[in-house]
Amino acid sequence: MTKKELVKKISAATGYDQKAAMKAMNIAISEIRSCVERGESVYLRGFGTFELKHRAAKRARDIKGRRTIVVPEHEVPTFRPCADFKEAVR
Repeated sequence: MTKKELVKKISAATGYDQKAAMKAMNIAISEIRSCVERGESVYLRGFGTFELKHRAAKRARDIKGRRTIVVPEHEVPTFRPCADFKEAVR
């Protein structure tokens, strides 16, 4: 499903026009992104948690160059689904 298809479904379910549904979707995505960028987690009950995780530096293998490289420590955005969501997907 694409973002546009999701907006169409939200529009049909709520009775709002697609422009309003797209605006609401964009605001929600923007707020989730800005919270995670600041290091805050976003918990949506019944869906899951968006958060920033720290990855420590590690050694890895460069297959093409056939050498060992060091991947520096960094932060990565993650999504952890809640138990209800996991159970529904099974």
